[in-house]
Amino acid sequence: MAIAPRTLSLVNRVVYLVFAVACSGRTSSPPPPSVPQPSASALPVAPAVDQREIALSHEVVELLEGRHLLGRPLDDTISSQAFATYLDRLDASKLFLLASDREKLTAYRDKIDDELRSGNLELAHVGQSIFLARVAVVEKVVASTLAAPMNHGDEEYVELDPKKLEPATTEAELAERWRQRLELEVMQRVAVMERLRAGTGSNAGSASTSDIPATPEAREAKVLASLAKSYAAQFKRLQTPGRLDAASDLVNAVCQTFDPHTDYLPPADKANFDIAITGSLEGIGAALRVHDDLIEVSELVPGGAAARQGKLGPGDLILSIQQASSEDWVDVMNMRLGDVVALIRGPKGTIVRLHVRKPDGHEEQIEITRDVVVIESAYARGAFVQRKNGPTFGYVHLPGFYGDASSKRTASRDVGRLLAAMNAKKVAGVVLDLRGNGGGLLQDSVALAGELIDEGPIVQVRNHDDTIHVLSDPNPGIELAAPVVILVDQFSASASEILAGAMQDYHRAVIVGTGPTHGKGTVQALVNLDRDGDKPVLGVVKLTIEQFFRVSGSSTQREGVTPDITLPNPNSYIKSGERDLEHAIEWTKIDPAPHLDWAAKWDRSALAAKSARRVAKSAVFGKITALEAIMAKRSSVTRIPLARAQWDERSKRDKDEVDKVALDLEKLPAAFTVSGIDESTPNDDRIKKWRDSVARDPWIEESIAVLGDVAGVK
Repeated sequence: MAIAPRTLSLVNRVVYLVFAVACSGRTSSPPPPSVPQPSASALPVAPAVDQREIALSHEVVELLEGRHLLGRPLDDTISSQAFATYLDRLDASKLFLLASDREKLTAYRDKIDDELRSGNLELAHVGQSIFLARVAVVEKVVASTLAAPMNHGDEEYVELDPKKLEPATTEAELAERWRQRLELEVMQRVAVMERLRAGTGSNAGSASTSDIPATPEAREAKVLASLAKSYAAQFKRLQTPGRLDAASDLVNAVCQTFDPHTDYLPPADKANFDIAITGSLEGIGAALRVHDDLIEVSELVPGGAAARQGKLGPGDLILSIQQASSEDWVDVMNMRLGDVVALIRGPKGTIVRLHVRKPDGHEEQIEITRDVVVIESAYARGAFVQRKNGPTFGYVHLPGFYGDASSKRTASRDVGRLLAAMNAKKVAGVVLDLRGNGGGLLQDSVALAGELIDEGPIVQVRNHDDTIHVLSDPNPGIELAAPVVILVDQFSASASEILAGAMQDYHRAVIVGTGPTHGKGTVQALVNLDRDGDKPVLGVVKLTIEQFFRVSGSSTQREGVTPDITLPNPNSYIKSGERDLEHAIEWTKIDPAPHLDWAAKWDRSALAAKSARRVAKSAVFGKITALEAIMAKRSSVTRIPLARAQWDERSKRDKDEVDKVALDLEKLPAAFTVSGIDESTPNDDRIKKWRDSVARDPWIEESIAVLGDVAGVK
């Protein structure tokens, strides 16, 4: 979300958890892996203290204390909170540091604020040195473990949630933890091979299946060799940190104690941040973020190769990457975000394969052909929809609030044009679909709201000094008088929440959705730490400076917008909202802004009751609810068996559960006809696919039914 031109720079489109068939192995248990000790000469050397840290520290202290929304002093309380965050940044998975290592660092718990004020970041360098020494030990453990076949016959379990684990107390315990993790990874990868070989994997039938060995032993041997090579490369990367990495870890631990959207981005990371926000020109079109020790897909760029391919999605964790020209998979656990971006990006027409863990726990290999992002698909798109012999309704899909002050094309102008066409056709109502809309320009959200009401306030904004200003409808008059339904989900955020909240407060639209929206009610500015024209040296700070409030005075922060009518949510088990983020700014409220409500002739409770009766009778929504329960149960299971018999049993049970639901949204019958509005390429295959998806979407179908209730038509 961004405010221009008052803020320094634009930020923020909101970005946003293991089962397989069994594999064969030895039946006798090997001894636990030994713990080799590296020689002193073999230990990696941490980079020297960077002189930029003094200036960086002073700038960060000044910004956090002087311009952050909360206006909190950097003191011992912040220091203690930041220390816990720092340990998580250093070793979130609890696969490197021993309890004794962490204990050594506790001497700095209350000194982080003093270190930042002085510019002497001693904790950052002591922590980095301890971590690098531990990496050297773990590197040898992993190499030794992967050098021999594994036993999959013992009845044992591995816990995957680090929050449920205590730090290892001995090196032998740490080695055993790695042995279990590696055994699970081997089993998962062999299982993927077996599914592909059997013709049931996501890339079944591809040329790569010919490379899969014929026997279980050979498959495991290939996986072991591949993992050994990729882990060796990974440890090499971990042992060669950048000059500002140590400082960045500590500074960001402090920043994220203020709120989860305040970050320090050194010069190299700033470039990667720009790629994540805008989508690369040539690549797969996916925004990424760090999730513990892995990289998570936070959103797909509309029109990008990944969005069109359709298998990669928000919440997917990237485990490894393979280029089409190479047989080797590169593990990305603990890899820098910039390095992962570099592996995924590439020229148009080339192929990249991603091994991902889906939010429900199962794994897939996804093959994507890189392409230039199709900008048209990032813009608003509209259609007329009609049931047989029924009235005509309008439908608008808006993926984001795009454009700026100099743009000839903005979201509000594009949607305004579509609404004008719908008004001219005298549609019975319009569905404005904001699902997955992560936000964009605040002014454009305000302008679009103004197309739906005559005049009045749209959103209130409070600064760090408690000054409140109100943004109102910039143009009197309305573009559409027909009833409106706004369709939202948990990924609707920021600017889209401003629009939905305002229309709900005015009683102008009925909000239909799968639950509360994301709940991001703050705005960030990118503050350049370097002088204009200077070569990038320090980078930027993404700083939270303002908070949004609805016309009603309620903040959208954490709580989001609660729909008037709630529909089944297939993604409810994905914890992606602001309320799930540590140190998220609290919800609050201010005085309401005076306004005149829309003369609504419908009753929310009556509409909700009618919708609930339809949903209860819907076989499709019944299956969605059943699948939701299955996925929620799977995502909560973090203790995974390593014994073959248990894997077989679990795999069969999981498959039977999903098969029993038998839900394929793409094969649903079309609920209505969909015709375009002045499309320049009406026969484009992507347009046809889009129209077909609209006609078969049960959430759109129910939204149209709600519109019919509002308008008094069928």
